[in-house]
Amino acid sequence: MRAGLDVGGTKTDAVAVGPAGEIVGRVRLATGWGADAVVRTVLDAVAALAAEPGLRGDVITSLGVGIPGQVAPGGTRVLHAVNLGVEELDLAAAIEPELGGVRVRVENDVKAAALGTYALRGRDGSMAYLNLGTGVAAGFVFDGALWRGARGTAGEIGHLSVDPGGPVCRCGQHGCIEALAGGAAIAARWGRPGALPVRDVFDAADAGDPRARRLRDGLAHGVAAAVRVLVLAADVEAVVLGGGLTALGDRLVDDVRRELRGSAAASSFLRSLRLDERVEPLPTGSPAAALGAALVGASFDPEEALAHG
Repeated sequence: MRAGLDVGGTKTDAVAVGPAGEIVGRVRLATGWGADAVVRTVLDAVAALAAEPGLRGDVITSLGVGIPGQVAPGGTRVLHAVNLGVEELDLAAAIEPELGGVRVRVENDVKAAALGTYALRGRDGSMAYLNLGTGVAAGFVFDGALWRGARGTAGEIGHLSVDPGGPVCRCGQHGCIEALAGGAAIAARWGRPGALPVRDVFDAADAGDPRARRLRDGLAHGVAAAVRVLVLAADVEAVVLGGGLTALGDRLVDDVRRELRGSAAASSFLRSLRLDERVEPLPTGSPAAALGAALVGASFDPEEALAHG
């Protein structure tokens, strides 16, 4: 059994993957705060997977962990996972002794989600995964191989400014993609209490609120800009939208496609790229990140995690 974990700021999603790449078990539990609590969460998740009725007696042969923060290619040390209260943590050093020597691999959560998304789509070729959550980031997969770039930062497009007159981003620039399309930035600019502020923005926009309409239009503009950057930089066949904001479903995807068509209206070159047709939503509740982590964990070569097994 190959185990994969997606350690998020509030919950951890864990899957067990069988020999043919099929998901044979899945559990979810709350994520603890701080380095020690994160280690405990990972160990608890592995134990919960092993206790699943259909998996008792199966042996865990590898463990992959997708986690926010900086992870060097092939490394197991996580840096600056601020949403988890972790400044620095070597997950393998902390976890492997507790698992009887099971090999542990670690990957940035968005890159793990990109790999898992590629595997779930069951296609060859090229793909970018665009994560729309608290922030905005992307991952690339080419012919089953995760592409991290020279220093592991490929796809970190959230702080690319696409509107110099736009809102101030937390990085200090104006009009960054994340300032327009990041869930935290939208919630801060909306400024009204609510469990799901971005959904509240969409509801208010539908009801005619002019400020909500501007925020909703800005979100579509930011996501469309990200799609253009990803396609123009790497000519990927598809850009798959994932992350918490995709729970908005067609309300978000339709806005993005409409923005892409509108921005291409004056350019025959952009129209020829058919950007709106390359956008695909990841189904809500998909275990893509945990599956991708399992694939990373099962890879013999951490520099070349292959979705094909």
